Amino acid sequence: MNRVIIIGGGPAGLTAAYQLTKAGIASVVLEKDRVVGGISRTATHNGYRFDIGGHRFFTKVPAVEAMWREVLGDTDFLRRQRLSRIYYNKRFFHYPLRPANALLGLGLWNSALILASYLKAQLFPQQPEVTFEQWVSNRFGERLYRTFFKTYTEKVWGIPCHQISAEWAAQRIKGLSLLSALKNALLQQQAPDKSRVIKTLIDAFDYPRLGPGQMWEAVAARVPEVRLGAEVKTIHWRGNRVEAVETANGQRVDGSHFISSMPLRELILRLSPAAPSDVRAAAEGLKYRDFLTVALIVNRAEVFPDNWIYIHDPEVRMGRIQNFKNWSPDMVPDPNTTCLGLEYFCFAGDGLWTMRDEDLIALGKREIEMLGLARADEVVDGSVVRMPKAYPVYDANYSEHLRVVRAFLGGLTNLQVVGRNGMHRYNNQDHSMLTAMLAVENILGARHDLWSVNDEREYIEEIKR
Repeated sequence: MNRVIIIGGGPAGLTAAYQLTKAGIASVVLEKDRVVGGISRTATHNGYRFDIGGHRFFTKVPAVEAMWREVLGDTDFLRRQRLSRIYYNKRFFHYPLRPANALLGLGLWNSALILASYLKAQLFPQQPEVTFEQWVSNRFGERLYRTFFKTYTEKVWGIPCHQISAEWAAQRIKGLSLLSALKNALLQQQAPDKSRVIKTLIDAFDYPRLGPGQMWEAVAARVPEVRLGAEVKTIHWRGNRVEAVETANGQRVDGSHFISSMPLRELILRLSPAAPSDVRAAAEGLKYRDFLTVALIVNRAEVFPDNWIYIHDPEVRMGRIQNFKNWSPDMVPDPNTTCLGLEYFCFAGDGLWTMRDEDLIALGKREIEMLGLARADEVVDGSVVRMPKAYPVYDANYSEHLRVVRAFLGGLTNLQVVGRNGMHRYNNQDHSMLTAMLAVENILGARHDLWSVNDEREYIEEIKR
């Protein structure tokens, strides 16, 4: 065996490199950015640390948990009690659901209508269940869907909910319904069974003291070769094998095996010779949602107690807001201040994406004041980080496009795709890591189907062997 070439230095790529290093197999990681971690990096500004979104360290996979502990140990992990709320109709609602809070906020009459809508959905579900709108309405009722799901989801994806595939909901919030949410709320006082808890409802999680980037910086330090600023522009293949990749500076890197976490669309379009026309067309049909964080430094020791708040208010463009001090106090160098991360979902090239940083900071200041979270004049500093291709889009056509691409890639025997963008699947961090672990095992002779990882049943069974 020569060496394994890994495209991408996010959680999936670095996990693959780490596992290969432990197995005594040479590898090289090619990362186009100047920092590792991908969307799980931790950005810095004048001593303040903030995430690209929030990243909980919670998993049902023992191998992933073991790697986290092996890399950082227990001293650099903090156990955090989750507090997250929904801002809707000028009120705050706890999420996960708390019946008394929801009843008080929505009112008795509206709550009764929501219950009636739910019962109607149970008696007369929408069939066939094709769209996100249908999937959620069938499990929560149409009225609750329009109250707590529609506005936020359309902010995230930039398309109407009836154009989003039901597969995204089934994958991302599997096992969740109004009944399961109520049951979770009523049983919160009991000791949780980690193997049975619905991921979106977990009430406690671990978090690195200096943010998720601390984990991936530590992993990169244990890997012999990570090349930053090494964007892969061409992937050379012949017959049923990839032979080498070429970086933007013209450097050719040969290998015996290849693991890619780069966006699937880019992978196909950078093949040389070009992939068949139908495969290229399918790849070009895969869409992505981009993302930016506006970090605001507020001259106040306490702003709000939540880890994060979902903003279900069409009057502001912000989709979610993080309070990084509540994730870890070490993210903020001055305890008399607070660092907020305002999240905006956009498409590269649109009005938000191209807005000047100072204008985005001004927008963020206006919006936190509109929401009553802090005054604009309390903001003393700010920074902006843009993250292209943060979310693979599950539109009505993505499944067929992905089927065509997968069929083609199945013919390249020494190339495996892993991670969120690498597989065009909305993977959690631990899902991405597990795909990389199994890819390494495949190089060593196993025959894992990486595409089964994000099926909850499949990947739980996989790690019990």
